[in-house]
Amino acid sequence: MKILKKILIYLLVVLAIAQFFGPEKNDGDFATVDSFLAETNPPEDVKNILETTCFDCHSAKTTYPWYNSITPVNYWLDEHIRDGKKHLNFSKWNAYSLKKKAHKMDELYEEVEEGEMPLNSYTWTHSEAKLSPAQIAAVVTWGKKVQADYKQQISTK
Repeated sequence: MKILKKILIYLLVVLAIAQFFGPEKNDGDFATVDSFLAETNPPEDVKNILETTCFDCHSAKTTYPWYNSITPVNYWLDEHIRDGKKHLNFSKWNAYSLKKKAHKMDELYEEVEEGEMPLNSYTWTHSEAKLSPAQIAAVVTWGKKVQADYKQQISTK
């Protein structure tokens, strides 16, 4: 019994010390998505969907929940954000070629249409990010139009 008590105390001390450390926050500026929004011109409802469901993990600015202050949860969130930005980063939209933009739009609306995005782990704690069928249809319609515009630009070059 003494060994179990020592192990628990040790784990509590390690957990307490770990609270003073954490990953670097994704504290950029929402203005970094302005060029994406200007170029793709989403309708207001789609813009609101993007802001509510996408930008936290796919841009340079994340609005963190209160539980991000808890280690190891903050490392788990950081990994989700890094992975999301690796796949699609709205803040770096201008750095993408037309071909890559067309491909990213294809991925965007397909992931939403198939229910893969937003992630379930995100919607569990962000109920406002759960998309209705009408919201999904709005994102898909907009995404297909933007992708078609990019393809048209590619074909005329």
